[in-house]
Amino acid sequence: MADQAIEVSALSYSYGDIKAVDGVSFSVAPGEILGFLGPNGAGKSTTIKMLTGQLQPESGSIRILGMSHADQREHIQAKMGVCFEEKNLYEAMSGEENLRFFASLFGIKGVDTDQMLRRVGLGDRAGDRVAKYSKGMRQRLMMARTLVNSPDVLFLDEPTDGLDPVSAKAIRMLIQQEAERGAAVLLTTHDMHEADELSDRVAFISEGRLHAVDAPENLKLQFGERSVKVRVRTGDGVDERAIALDDSSAADFLKSAVESDGLMTIHTEEATLEAIFIEMTGRGLEG
Repeated sequence: MADQAIEVSALSYSYGDIKAVDGVSFSVAPGEILGFLGPNGAGKSTTIKMLTGQLQPESGSIRILGMSHADQREHIQAKMGVCFEEKNLYEAMSGEENLRFFASLFGIKGVDTDQMLRRVGLGDRAGDRVAKYSKGMRQRLMMARTLVNSPDVLFLDEPTDGLDPVSAKAIRMLIQQEAERGAAVLLTTHDMHEADELSDRVAFISEGRLHAVDAPENLKLQFGERSVKVRVRTGDGVDERAIALDDSSAADFLKSAVESDGLMTIHTEEATLEAIFIEMTGRGLEG
C-alpha cells in the first residue's frame, strides 16, 4: 500500500460561475481520520464526489492507494466505502437483503450479514423491511453497507447529521474501529465536536479553499491562549477568574487556590475549533 492512501493535488471544480472547489490539496494516510471541516456549501461534498468518481475534476489530480484516479477508477472503487447523507437503501428489502445485494455488487459471496448487523446494533432487526427502520437505524445500516467490502479507504459525508445521540455514538465508534483496522477515513462534517473527537487532523475549508490542515491540538496551541479558569467560593458568592499560565503570578495564584477550602473547579481554557475556524476564515461552521 502507498505511504498515503489518499493524495489530492490542486483539485478544482465549478458549478457554472461558482467555484465550488478551488485548488485543494491534501493527503490521508492509512489508519488516519481526516476531518473535513466547514459550513454547508463550503465544498466538502463536492470534493468527496470527485474522489468517489461522481464528478469529474476540472483540474488537479487524485491518487488513491497509489493508483491514478483517472486511469484505475474501477480498481479503486472496489477498495473504497462510501456513505452519503442521502439514503439510497432499498426500502422493500430487509436489512439483511440490502447487505447481501450490495455485497453481490462487489462479487462477495458468503457475507456474514448477521455479524455486520450486530456490529451496528441491528442484529434483532435483520429481517425487517428497511421501510420500518427509523432514521438512525437506516444510517447505521448505511454504515454496515459501506463496510461490506472491508474497504481500505472510507469517504463519509456527514454520517451523523441529525441523528439521536445513541445512533451518532454508535457510528463514531465504528469510524474509530475502521481507522484502527487501517482504513484511511475522509470525514466531512460541520460539527466541530465530532471533528475534534474523531480526527487525527482537520482540514478547514471555506468557499472552496483550504485554510489549514493540521492536528486539532496543534491548531489550538497555535491560536489559543495557555490559561485556566478557576472558580472559588467566597462567602455566598463565587469568584471566577481566567489565569494566563504565562503570567508570572500564575503559579502563586494557583497554589493559593488549590490550598483554599473554597476551591470549586479548575478547568483548562483552550480555543475551540469553531473559534479558530472563524478567526481564519471569518465564517462560522453552521453558516
